[in-house]
Amino acid sequence: MPMNALGTISSPAQKFRLASSFQPTGSQPQAIEKLTSGLTANVGQKDNLHTLLGVTGSGKTYTVANVIERLQRPTLVIAHNKTLAAQLYNEFKEFFPENRVEYFVSYYDYYQPESYIPSKDQYIEKDALINPKIEQMRLAATASLLSRRDVIVVASVSCIYGLGNPENFQKMGFEIRVGERISRREILTRLVDILFQRNDLDLSPGRFRVKGDTIDLVPGYFNDIIRIELFGEEIDRISEVDRHTGRVKEDLKYFFIYPARHYVIPEEEQKAAMDSIMAELEERLPELGMIEAHRLKQRTMHDMEMISETGSCKGIENYSRHFDRRLPGEAPYCLLDYFPDDFLLVIDESHQTLPQLRAMYNGDRSRKKSLVDYGFRLPSSYDNRPLRFEEFQKHMRNVIFVSATPAQYELERSAQVVEQIIRPTGLLDPLVEIRPIDGQVRDVMAEIRKIVAAGDRALVTTLTKRLAEELTDFLAQNDIRARYLHSDIDTLERTEIIRELRLGRFDVLVGINLLREGLDIPEVGFIGILDADKEGFLRDEKSLIQTIGRASRNAGSRVVLYADRITGS
Repeated sequence: MPMNALGTISSPAQKFRLASSFQPTGSQPQAIEKLTSGLTANVGQKDNLHTLLGVTGSGKTYTVANVIERLQRPTLVIAHNKTLAAQLYNEFKEFFPENRVEYFVSYYDYYQPESYIPSKDQYIEKDALINPKIEQMRLAATASLLSRRDVIVVASVSCIYGLGNPENFQKMGFEIRVGERISRREILTRLVDILFQRNDLDLSPGRFRVKGDTIDLVPGYFNDIIRIELFGEEIDRISEVDRHTGRVKEDLKYFFIYPARHYVIPEEEQKAAMDSIMAELEERLPELGMIEAHRLKQRTMHDMEMISETGSCKGIENYSRHFDRRLPGEAPYCLLDYFPDDFLLVIDESHQTLPQLRAMYNGDRSRKKSLVDYGFRLPSSYDNRPLRFEEFQKHMRNVIFVSATPAQYELERSAQVVEQIIRPTGLLDPLVEIRPIDGQVRDVMAEIRKIVAAGDRALVTTLTKRLAEELTDFLAQNDIRARYLHSDIDTLERTEIIRELRLGRFDVLVGINLLREGLDIPEVGFIGILDADKEGFLRDEKSLIQTIGRASRNAGSRVVLYADRITGS
Protein backbone atom coordinates (compact mmCIF):
# COMPACT_ATOMS: atom_id res chain seq x y z
CA MET A 1 0.00 0.00 0.00
CA PRO A 2 1.21 3.56 -0.62
CA MET A 3 2.81 5.69 2.06
CA ASN A 4 2.02 9.37 1.88
CA ALA A 5 4.40 12.04 3.18
CA LEU A 6 1.98 12.42 6.04
CA GLY A 7 -0.16 9.63 7.36
CA THR A 8 0.05 5.91 7.04
CA ILE A 9 -1.97 3.12 5.53
CA SER A 10 -2.09 -0.25 7.25
CA SER A 11 0.57 -2.36 5.60
CA PRO A 12 2.34 -5.66 6.13
CA ALA A 13 4.84 -5.70 8.99
CA GLN A 14 8.07 -4.01 7.98
CA LYS A 15 11.49 -4.08 9.57
CA PHE A 16 13.61 -1.06 10.37
CA ARG A 17 16.25 -0.75 7.66
CA LEU A 18 19.04 1.77 8.24
CA ALA A 19 20.14 3.51 5.04
CA SER A 20 23.59 5.02 5.33
CA SER A 21 26.77 5.06 3.28
CA PHE A 22 28.78 5.23 6.53
CA GLN A 23 29.96 2.40 8.73
CA PRO A 24 30.28 2.80 12.52
CA THR A 25 33.79 4.03 13.41
CA GLY A 26 35.63 5.56 16.36
CA SER A 27 33.82 4.66 19.59
CA GLN A 28 30.55 3.87 17.78
CA PRO A 29 30.88 0.07 17.23
CA GLN A 30 31.59 -0.55 20.91
CA ALA A 31 28.75 1.77 22.02
CA ILE A 32 26.25 0.12 19.64
CA GLU A 33 27.19 -3.35 20.88
CA LYS A 34 27.01 -2.44 24.57
CA LEU A 35 23.66 -0.65 24.31
CA THR A 36 22.07 -3.38 22.19
CA SER A 37 23.24 -6.21 24.42
CA GLY A 38 22.28 -4.29 27.59
CA LEU A 39 18.77 -3.49 26.38
CA THR A 40 18.28 -7.07 25.15
CA ALA A 41 19.68 -8.80 28.25
CA ASN A 42 17.61 -6.72 30.68
CA VAL A 43 14.36 -6.79 28.70
CA GLY A 44 11.34 -7.20 30.97
CA GLN A 45 13.18 -5.85 34.00
CA LYS A 46 11.68 -2.87 35.82
CA ASP A 47 14.42 -0.34 35.09
CA ASN A 48 16.23 -1.16 31.85
CA LEU A 49 18.01 2.20 31.76
CA HIS A 50 21.27 3.01 29.97
CA THR A 51 23.28 6.19 29.38
CA LEU A 52 25.16 7.05 26.19
CA LEU A 53 27.79 9.55 27.28
CA GLY A 54 29.15 10.87 24.00
CA VAL A 55 31.22 13.95 23.30
CA THR A 56 29.75 16.51 20.93
CA GLY A 57 30.20 15.49 17.31
CA SER A 58 30.77 11.79 18.08
CA GLY A 59 27.70 10.67 16.11
CA LYS A 60 25.36 9.78 18.98
CA THR A 61 22.27 9.96 16.73
CA TYR A 62 23.83 7.49 14.29
CA THR A 63 24.65 5.17 17.19
CA VAL A 64 21.03 5.31 18.38
CA ALA A 65 19.83 4.63 14.81
CA ASN A 66 21.95 1.46 14.72
CA VAL A 67 20.52 0.33 18.07
CA ILE A 68 16.97 0.90 16.77
CA GLU A 69 17.70 -1.22 13.70
CA ARG A 70 19.07 -4.05 15.85
CA LEU A 71 16.26 -4.01 18.42
CA GLN A 72 13.40 -3.61 15.88
CA ARG A 73 11.13 -1.82 18.35
CA PRO A 74 8.87 1.25 18.00
CA THR A 75 10.88 4.19 19.33
CA LEU A 76 10.09 7.52 20.97
CA VAL A 77 12.85 10.15 20.91
CA ILE A 78 12.22 13.11 23.24
CA ALA A 79 14.14 16.38 22.78
CA HIS A 80 13.97 19.42 25.06
CA ASN A 81 13.08 21.99 22.40
CA LYS A 82 11.40 22.13 19.00
CA THR A 83 14.54 23.20 17.12
CA LEU A 84 16.47 20.12 18.21
CA ALA A 85 13.41 17.91 17.65
CA ALA A 86 13.16 19.15 14.05
CA GLN A 87 16.85 18.40 13.42
CA LEU A 88 16.56 14.90 14.90
CA TYR A 89 13.40 14.29 12.84
CA ASN A 90 15.25 15.15 9.63
CA GLU A 91 18.23 12.97 10.58
CA PHE A 92 16.08 9.92 11.37
CA LYS A 93 14.10 10.47 8.15
CA GLU A 94 17.38 10.17 6.24
CA PHE A 95 18.47 7.10 8.20
CA PHE A 96 15.12 5.28 7.78
CA PRO A 97 13.57 6.32 4.42
CA GLU A 98 11.50 3.10 4.17
CA ASN A 99 10.01 3.35 7.66
CA ARG A 100 7.67 5.76 9.40
CA VAL A 101 9.46 8.66 11.09
CA GLU A 102 7.02 11.09 12.68
CA TYR A 103 7.18 14.52 14.36
CA PHE A 104 5.17 15.35 17.49
CA VAL A 105 5.53 18.79 19.08
CA SER A 106 3.13 21.42 20.41
CA TYR A 107 0.99 22.67 17.54
CA TYR A 108 0.63 26.19 18.91
CA ASP A 109 2.31 29.05 17.06
CA TYR A 110 0.87 31.29 19.75
CA TYR A 111 -0.60 30.21 23.07
CA GLN A 112 -2.09 32.20 25.91
CA PRO A 113 -3.54 29.80 28.49
CA GLU A 114 -6.83 30.39 30.25
CA SER A 115 -6.23 32.07 33.62
CA TYR A 116 -7.77 34.26 36.32
CA ILE A 117 -6.00 36.95 38.36
CA PRO A 118 -8.02 37.40 41.62
CA SER A 119 -6.23 40.61 42.69
CA LYS A 120 -7.44 42.37 39.53
CA ASP A 121 -10.63 40.34 39.07
CA GLN A 122 -9.31 39.71 35.55
CA TYR A 123 -10.27 36.63 33.55
CA ILE A 124 -8.03 35.86 30.57
CA GLU A 125 -9.65 33.60 28.03
CA LYS A 126 -7.55 30.96 26.29
CA ASP A 127 -6.20 32.33 23.02
CA ALA A 128 -4.21 30.17 20.65
CA LEU A 129 -3.07 30.00 17.06
CA ILE A 130 -2.77 26.40 15.88
CA ASN A 131 -0.31 25.45 13.16
CA PRO A 132 -2.33 23.13 10.87
CA LYS A 133 0.81 21.50 9.42
CA ILE A 134 2.04 20.43 12.88
CA GLU A 135 -1.46 19.32 13.89
CA GLN A 136 -1.44 17.10 10.79
CA MET A 137 1.94 15.65 11.76
CA ARG A 138 0.71 14.87 15.29
CA LEU A 139 -2.25 12.95 13.87
CA ALA A 140 0.12 11.13 11.52
CA ALA A 141 2.25 10.03 14.48
CA THR A 142 -0.66 8.43 16.35
CA ALA A 143 -2.13 6.88 13.19
CA SER A 144 1.25 5.29 12.39
CA LEU A 145 1.65 3.90 15.91
CA LEU A 146 -1.76 2.22 15.76
CA SER A 147 -1.07 0.78 12.29
CA ARG A 148 2.44 -0.69 12.41
CA ARG A 149 5.61 -1.28 14.44
CA ASP A 150 8.36 0.25 12.30
CA VAL A 151 7.71 3.73 13.71
CA ILE A 152 10.04 6.36 15.19
CA VAL A 153 8.39 9.42 16.74
CA VAL A 154 10.57 12.44 17.49
CA ALA A 155 8.82 14.59 20.09
CA SER A 156 9.31 17.56 22.36
CA VAL A 157 8.43 17.42 26.07
CA SER A 158 4.84 18.35 25.14
CA CYS A 159 4.31 14.63 24.45
CA ILE A 160 3.45 14.15 28.15
CA TYR A 161 0.42 16.46 27.90
CA GLY A 162 -3.05 14.93 27.79
CA LEU A 163 -4.18 13.47 24.47
CA GLY A 164 -7.30 11.59 23.45
CA ASN A 165 -7.87 8.00 24.56
CA PRO A 166 -6.01 5.71 22.09
CA GLU A 167 -8.72 3.07 22.49
CA ASN A 168 -11.38 5.54 21.32
CA PHE A 169 -9.15 6.86 18.53
CA GLN A 170 -8.72 3.30 17.20
CA LYS A 171 -12.30 2.16 17.86
CA MET A 172 -13.95 5.19 16.24
CA GLY A 173 -11.96 4.78 13.04
CA PHE A 174 -13.31 2.52 10.31
CA GLU A 175 -12.02 0.62 7.31
CA ILE A 176 -13.42 0.83 3.79
CA ARG A 177 -12.83 -1.88 1.16
CA VAL A 178 -13.55 -2.21 -2.54
CA GLY A 179 -16.66 -4.39 -2.92
CA GLU A 180 -17.97 -3.57 0.57
CA ARG A 181 -21.73 -3.05 0.78
CA ILE A 182 -22.37 0.29 2.49
CA SER A 183 -24.61 3.24 1.65
CA ARG A 184 -23.41 6.76 0.93
CA ARG A 185 -25.47 8.01 3.87
CA GLU A 186 -23.77 5.57 6.26
CA ILE A 187 -20.27 6.66 5.15
CA LEU A 188 -21.17 10.34 5.58
CA THR A 189 -22.69 9.71 9.02
CA ARG A 190 -19.57 7.88 10.18
CA LEU A 191 -17.32 10.67 8.88
CA VAL A 192 -19.31 13.29 10.82
CA ASP A 193 -19.19 11.06 13.94
CA ILE A 194 -15.38 11.15 13.85
CA LEU A 195 -15.34 14.95 13.52
CA PHE A 196 -14.86 15.33 9.75
CA GLN A 197 -16.52 18.48 8.40
CA ARG A 198 -18.29 18.77 5.07
CA ASN A 199 -16.94 21.54 2.83
CA ASP A 200 -17.52 21.31 -0.91
CA LEU A 201 -15.26 24.30 -1.66
CA ASP A 202 -12.14 23.99 0.54
CA LEU A 203 -10.98 20.38 0.85
CA SER A 204 -8.31 20.57 3.55
CA PRO A 205 -7.29 17.94 6.16
CA GLY A 206 -10.25 16.80 8.26
CA ARG A 207 -12.84 17.72 5.60
CA PHE A 208 -14.86 15.95 2.91
CA ARG A 209 -17.01 16.83 -0.11
CA VAL A 210 -19.72 14.95 -1.96
CA LYS A 211 -20.58 14.95 -5.66
CA GLY A 212 -23.23 12.41 -6.58
CA ASP A 213 -21.92 8.94 -5.70
CA THR A 214 -18.34 10.19 -5.21
CA ILE A 215 -16.98 11.13 -1.77
CA ASP A 216 -13.63 12.94 -1.55
CA LEU A 217 -11.99 13.24 1.87
CA VAL A 218 -8.64 14.33 3.26
CA PRO A 219 -7.78 12.51 6.52
CA GLY A 220 -6.26 14.76 9.18
CA TYR A 221 -2.96 12.85 8.89
CA PHE A 222 -2.75 12.70 5.07
CA ASN A 223 -1.64 15.07 2.30
CA ASP A 224 -3.72 13.76 -0.59
CA ILE A 225 -7.38 13.05 -1.28
CA ILE A 226 -8.94 9.65 -0.72
CA ARG A 227 -11.71 9.22 -3.29
CA ILE A 228 -14.54 6.74 -2.64
CA GLU A 229 -16.70 5.92 -5.68
CA LEU A 230 -19.98 4.10 -5.06
CA PHE A 231 -22.14 2.05 -7.39
CA GLY A 232 -25.49 1.88 -5.71
CA GLU A 233 -24.77 0.71 -2.16
CA GLU A 234 -21.39 -0.85 -2.91
CA ILE A 235 -17.88 0.66 -2.92
CA ASP A 236 -16.78 0.39 -6.55
CA ARG A 237 -13.37 2.09 -6.34
CA ILE A 238 -11.00 3.67 -3.78
CA SER A 239 -8.16 5.84 -5.06
CA GLU A 240 -5.48 8.21 -3.82
CA VAL A 241 -5.76 11.52 -5.71
CA ASP A 242 -3.23 14.35 -5.84
CA ARG A 243 -4.76 17.30 -3.98
CA HIS A 244 -3.28 19.89 -6.33
CA THR A 245 -3.52 18.31 -9.79
CA GLY A 246 -6.52 15.99 -9.33
CA ARG A 247 -4.50 13.14 -10.87
CA VAL A 248 -5.16 9.62 -9.60
CA LYS A 249 -1.89 8.43 -8.04
CA GLU A 250 -2.89 4.90 -7.10
CA ASP A 251 -5.88 2.60 -6.81
CA LEU A 252 -6.33 1.10 -3.33
CA LYS A 253 -8.02 -2.10 -2.21
CA TYR A 254 -8.76 -0.69 1.24
CA PHE A 255 -8.13 2.32 3.46
CA PHE A 256 -8.47 2.86 7.23
CA ILE A 257 -9.95 6.24 8.21
CA TYR A 258 -8.89 7.51 11.65
CA PRO A 259 -10.73 10.38 13.41
CA ALA A 260 -10.00 13.94 12.29
CA ARG A 261 -9.00 14.92 15.85
CA HIS A 262 -7.52 13.20 18.89
CA TYR A 263 -10.39 14.09 21.23
CA VAL A 264 -13.18 11.90 19.90
CA ILE A 265 -15.95 10.31 21.96
CA PRO A 266 -18.15 7.32 21.03
CA GLU A 267 -21.83 8.31 21.13
CA GLU A 268 -22.71 5.65 23.71
CA GLU A 269 -20.06 7.05 26.11
CA GLN A 270 -21.02 10.70 25.60
CA LYS A 271 -24.25 10.45 27.63
CA ALA A 272 -22.51 8.73 30.57
CA ALA A 273 -19.73 11.36 30.54
CA MET A 274 -22.23 14.23 30.50
CA ASP A 275 -24.14 12.67 33.41
CA SER A 276 -20.84 12.41 35.32
CA ILE A 277 -20.05 16.09 34.61
CA MET A 278 -23.49 17.18 35.81
CA ALA A 279 -23.08 15.11 38.99
CA GLU A 280 -19.75 16.83 39.69
CA LEU A 281 -21.38 20.22 39.06
CA GLU A 282 -24.17 19.51 41.58
CA GLU A 283 -21.57 18.43 44.13
CA ARG A 284 -19.40 21.51 43.53
CA LEU A 285 -22.02 24.30 43.54
CA PRO A 286 -22.74 24.29 47.33
CA GLU A 287 -19.00 24.74 47.99
CA LEU A 288 -18.86 28.06 46.09
CA GLY A 289 -20.08 31.58 46.76
CA MET A 290 -23.16 32.88 44.94
CA ILE A 291 -21.29 34.62 42.09
CA GLU A 292 -18.83 31.75 41.57
CA ALA A 293 -21.62 29.14 41.62
CA HIS A 294 -23.69 31.08 39.06
CA ARG A 295 -20.63 31.49 36.83
CA LEU A 296 -19.73 27.78 36.97
CA LYS A 297 -23.30 26.58 36.37
CA GLN A 298 -23.81 28.91 33.41
CA ARG A 299 -20.57 27.88 31.76
CA THR A 300 -20.94 24.14 32.34
CA MET A 301 -24.55 24.09 31.07
CA HIS A 302 -23.50 25.95 27.93
CA ASP A 303 -20.66 23.45 27.32
CA MET A 304 -23.02 20.50 27.82
CA GLU A 305 -25.46 21.96 25.28
CA MET A 306 -22.64 22.40 22.74
CA ILE A 307 -21.39 18.84 23.26
CA SER A 308 -24.93 17.49 22.94
CA GLU A 309 -25.53 19.37 19.67
CA THR A 310 -22.11 19.22 17.97
CA GLY A 311 -20.12 16.55 19.83
CA SER A 312 -17.56 19.11 21.02
CA CYS A 313 -17.16 22.48 22.76
CA LYS A 314 -14.49 25.08 23.35
CA GLY A 315 -12.12 23.72 26.01
CA ILE A 316 -13.57 20.19 25.87
CA GLU A 317 -10.19 18.87 27.04
CA ASN A 318 -11.04 20.21 30.53
CA TYR A 319 -13.70 17.49 30.79
CA SER A 320 -11.34 14.76 29.54
CA ARG A 321 -11.37 12.86 32.85
CA HIS A 322 -15.10 12.19 32.45
CA PHE A 323 -14.88 11.21 28.79
CA ASP A 324 -11.89 8.93 29.46
CA ARG A 325 -13.68 7.34 32.45
CA ARG A 326 -10.71 8.10 34.71
CA LEU A 327 -10.69 8.40 38.49
CA PRO A 328 -9.78 11.74 40.14
CA GLY A 329 -5.99 12.17 40.05
CA GLU A 330 -5.49 9.31 37.60
CA ALA A 331 -2.86 9.91 34.89
CA PRO A 332 -4.23 11.31 31.60
CA TYR A 333 -3.73 9.52 28.30
CA CYS A 334 -0.81 10.93 26.33
CA LEU A 335 1.36 10.02 23.35
CA LEU A 336 3.20 7.37 25.38
CA ASP A 337 -0.05 5.38 25.68
CA TYR A 338 -0.13 4.95 21.89
CA PHE A 339 3.12 2.93 22.07
CA PRO A 340 3.25 -0.82 22.77
CA ASP A 341 4.75 -2.01 26.08
CA ASP A 342 8.13 -2.97 24.58
CA PHE A 343 8.88 0.42 22.99
CA LEU A 344 12.32 2.04 23.21
CA LEU A 345 12.50 5.49 24.84
CA VAL A 346 15.43 7.72 23.88
CA ILE A 347 15.79 10.89 25.97
CA ASP A 348 18.10 13.19 24.02
CA GLU A 349 20.19 15.76 25.90
CA SER A 350 18.80 14.17 29.04
CA HIS A 351 20.49 16.68 31.37
CA GLN A 352 18.10 19.31 29.91
CA THR A 353 15.06 17.22 28.99
CA LEU A 354 14.50 15.43 32.32
CA PRO A 355 14.33 18.64 34.42
CA GLN A 356 11.76 20.02 31.96
CA LEU A 357 9.66 16.86 32.23
CA ARG A 358 9.91 17.10 36.01
CA ALA A 359 8.70 20.72 36.18
CA MET A 360 5.71 20.69 33.84
CA TYR A 361 3.04 19.35 36.21
CA ASN A 362 3.50 21.97 38.96
CA GLY A 363 3.34 24.89 36.52
CA ASP A 364 0.06 23.64 35.07
CA ARG A 365 -1.49 22.98 38.50
CA SER A 366 -0.73 26.43 39.93
CA ARG A 367 -2.34 28.19 36.93
CA LYS A 368 -5.57 26.19 37.20
CA LYS A 369 -6.04 26.66 40.94
CA SER A 370 -7.56 30.15 40.66
CA LEU A 371 -9.80 29.01 37.78
CA VAL A 372 -11.25 26.26 39.98
CA ASP A 373 -11.44 28.37 43.15
CA TYR A 374 -13.38 31.18 41.44
CA GLY A 375 -15.87 29.09 39.49
CA PHE A 376 -14.42 29.19 36.00
CA ARG A 377 -13.72 25.45 35.90
CA LEU A 378 -14.78 22.25 37.64
CA PRO A 379 -12.15 20.57 39.87
CA SER A 380 -11.91 17.76 37.27
CA SER A 381 -10.09 20.24 34.99
CA TYR A 382 -7.01 19.61 37.17
CA ASP A 383 -6.84 16.20 35.49
CA ASN A 384 -6.39 17.74 32.04
CA ARG A 385 -2.67 18.04 32.63
CA PRO A 386 0.80 16.79 31.79
CA LEU A 387 2.07 13.64 33.50
CA ARG A 388 3.69 13.92 36.89
CA PHE A 389 7.32 12.82 36.75
CA GLU A 390 6.49 9.70 38.80
CA GLU A 391 3.84 8.80 36.19
CA PHE A 392 6.31 9.39 33.37
CA GLN A 393 8.81 7.10 35.10
CA LYS A 394 6.34 4.20 34.78
CA HIS A 395 6.84 4.41 31.01
CA MET A 396 10.63 4.29 31.40
CA ARG A 397 11.01 0.56 30.80
CA ASN A 398 13.65 0.49 28.03
CA VAL A 399 15.56 3.76 27.99
CA ILE A 400 18.68 5.33 26.51
CA PHE A 401 19.71 8.66 28.07
CA VAL A 402 21.83 10.57 25.55
CA SER A 403 24.07 13.44 26.65
CA ALA A 404 27.59 14.82 26.55
CA THR A 405 27.02 16.03 30.11
CA PRO A 406 24.62 13.61 31.87
CA ALA A 407 23.30 14.66 35.27
CA GLN A 408 23.39 12.70 38.53
CA TYR A 409 19.91 11.23 37.95
CA GLU A 410 20.98 9.40 34.78
CA LEU A 411 24.34 8.28 36.13
CA GLU A 412 22.87 6.84 39.35
CA ARG A 413 20.00 4.93 37.72
CA SER A 414 21.66 3.52 34.62
CA ALA A 415 22.59 -0.15 34.41
CA GLN A 416 25.59 1.00 32.37
CA VAL A 417 27.16 4.26 31.19
CA VAL A 418 28.48 3.73 27.67
CA GLU A 419 31.16 6.23 26.65
CA GLN A 420 31.56 7.46 23.08
CA ILE A 421 34.68 9.60 23.18
CA ILE A 422 36.42 9.13 19.83
CA ARG A 423 34.75 11.05 16.99
CA PRO A 424 34.35 9.21 13.65
CA THR A 425 35.83 12.30 11.98
CA GLY A 426 38.94 12.17 14.16
CA LEU A 427 38.41 15.83 15.08
CA LEU A 428 39.65 17.14 18.42
CA ASP A 429 37.84 19.65 20.64
CA PRO A 430 37.97 23.26 19.39
CA LEU A 431 40.59 25.68 20.72
CA VAL A 432 39.15 27.80 23.55
CA GLU A 433 40.40 31.27 24.50
CA ILE A 434 39.35 33.56 27.35
CA ARG A 435 39.40 37.32 26.71
CA PRO A 436 38.33 40.29 28.87
CA ILE A 437 34.73 41.53 28.71
CA ASP A 438 35.80 45.13 28.08
CA GLY A 439 35.44 45.71 24.33
CA GLN A 440 33.87 42.26 23.75
CA VAL A 441 31.48 43.43 21.01
CA ARG A 442 34.23 45.07 18.94
CA ASP A 443 36.46 42.04 19.46
CA VAL A 444 33.79 39.54 18.46
CA MET A 445 33.05 41.62 15.36
CA ALA A 446 36.72 41.48 14.34
CA GLU A 447 36.72 37.68 14.80
CA ILE A 448 33.55 37.40 12.72
CA ARG A 449 35.15 39.33 9.85
CA LYS A 450 38.12 36.91 9.88
CA ILE A 451 35.95 33.80 9.90
CA VAL A 452 33.63 35.09 7.17
CA ALA A 453 36.65 35.90 4.99
CA ALA A 454 37.73 32.26 5.44
CA GLY A 455 34.30 31.07 4.20
CA ASP A 456 32.96 29.81 7.54
CA ARG A 457 30.02 30.88 9.71
CA ALA A 458 29.88 32.17 13.29
CA LEU A 459 27.62 31.77 16.32
CA VAL A 460 27.39 34.39 19.07
CA THR A 461 25.50 33.84 22.33
CA THR A 462 24.10 36.60 24.55
CA LEU A 463 22.15 36.52 27.83
CA THR A 464 18.81 38.07 26.79
CA LYS A 465 16.51 38.32 23.77
CA ARG A 466 16.90 42.11 23.71
CA LEU A 467 20.70 41.86 23.61
CA ALA A 468 20.49 39.27 20.81
CA GLU A 469 18.29 41.57 18.72
CA GLU A 470 20.40 44.68 19.44
CA LEU A 471 23.65 42.87 18.59
CA THR A 472 22.13 41.58 15.35
CA ASP A 473 21.14 45.16 14.39
CA PHE A 474 24.63 46.44 15.28
CA LEU A 475 26.32 43.77 13.14
CA ALA A 476 23.97 44.53 10.23
CA GLN A 477 24.83 48.25 10.49
CA ASN A 478 28.48 47.23 10.13
CA ASP A 479 27.80 45.27 6.91
CA ILE A 480 27.81 41.82 8.54
CA ARG A 481 24.98 39.52 7.49
CA ALA A 482 23.45 38.44 10.80
CA ARG A 483 20.18 37.07 12.15
CA TYR A 484 18.97 36.16 15.63
CA LEU A 485 17.29 33.03 16.98
CA HIS A 486 15.23 32.86 20.17
CA SER A 487 11.99 31.44 21.58
CA ASP A 488 9.74 34.13 20.05
CA ILE A 489 10.44 32.76 16.58
CA ASP A 490 7.97 30.17 15.24
CA THR A 491 8.94 26.50 15.38
CA LEU A 492 9.24 25.86 11.65
CA GLU A 493 10.94 29.22 11.03
CA ARG A 494 13.75 28.31 13.48
CA THR A 495 14.65 25.29 11.36
CA GLU A 496 14.59 27.43 8.22
CA ILE A 497 16.93 30.02 9.80
CA ILE A 498 19.50 27.33 10.66
CA ARG A 499 19.23 25.92 7.11
CA GLU A 500 19.85 29.38 5.62
CA LEU A 501 22.92 29.83 7.85
CA ARG A 502 24.33 26.54 6.54
CA LEU A 503 23.60 27.57 2.95
CA GLY A 504 25.52 30.82 3.44
CA ARG A 505 22.58 33.19 3.00
CA PHE A 506 23.87 34.97 6.09
CA ASP A 507 27.06 34.54 8.13
CA VAL A 508 26.32 35.07 11.83
CA LEU A 509 23.59 33.62 14.03
CA VAL A 510 23.04 35.36 17.36
CA GLY A 511 21.15 33.42 20.04
CA ILE A 512 20.65 32.75 23.72
CA ASN A 513 19.65 29.28 24.83
CA LEU A 514 18.74 27.63 21.51
CA LEU A 515 22.32 27.56 20.22
CA ARG A 516 23.31 24.67 22.43
CA GLU A 517 22.49 21.00 22.68
CA GLY A 518 22.45 18.90 19.54
CA LEU A 519 22.58 21.57 16.84
CA ASP A 520 24.64 20.16 13.97
CA ILE A 521 26.22 22.99 11.97
CA PRO A 522 29.63 21.88 10.56
CA GLU A 523 30.05 25.23 8.77
CA VAL A 524 30.55 27.03 12.11
CA GLY A 525 34.21 27.96 12.55
CA PHE A 526 33.87 30.46 15.40
CA ILE A 527 31.74 30.81 18.53
CA GLY A 528 31.76 33.93 20.67
CA ILE A 529 30.24 33.60 24.17
CA LEU A 530 29.56 37.07 25.55
CA ASP A 531 29.46 37.68 29.32
CA ALA A 532 30.67 34.13 29.96
CA ASP A 533 31.34 34.82 33.65
CA LYS A 534 27.77 35.75 34.60
CA GLU A 535 26.32 33.31 37.17
CA GLY A 536 23.22 31.42 36.06
CA PHE A 537 21.98 28.43 34.10
CA LEU A 538 22.99 30.00 30.76
CA ARG A 539 26.62 30.19 31.84
CA ASP A 540 27.13 27.18 34.11
CA GLU A 541 29.59 24.38 33.34
CA LYS A 542 27.16 22.18 31.39
CA SER A 543 25.80 25.09 29.33
CA LEU A 544 29.27 26.30 28.36
CA ILE A 545 30.43 22.78 27.41
CA GLN A 546 27.32 22.32 25.26
CA THR A 547 27.72 25.70 23.55
CA ILE A 548 31.42 25.09 22.88
CA GLY A 549 30.44 21.73 21.42
CA ARG A 550 28.68 23.45 18.50
CA ALA A 551 32.17 24.12 17.09
CA SER A 552 33.39 20.51 17.36
CA ARG A 553 32.35 19.57 13.81
CA ASN A 554 34.78 21.96 12.11
CA ALA A 555 38.51 21.14 11.98
CA GLY A 556 39.66 24.76 12.27
CA SER A 557 37.09 26.02 14.74
CA ARG A 558 37.80 28.33 17.66
CA VAL A 559 35.78 29.50 20.68
CA VAL A 560 36.26 32.75 22.62
CA LEU A 561 34.77 33.17 26.10
CA TYR A 562 34.56 36.81 27.19
CA ALA A 563 35.06 36.74 30.97
CA ASP A 564 36.94 38.50 33.76
CA ARG A 565 36.59 35.90 36.54
CA ILE A 566 36.02 32.22 37.34
CA THR A 567 32.56 31.52 38.73
CA GLY A 568 31.34 28.81 41.10
CA SER A 569 28.91 27.32 38.59
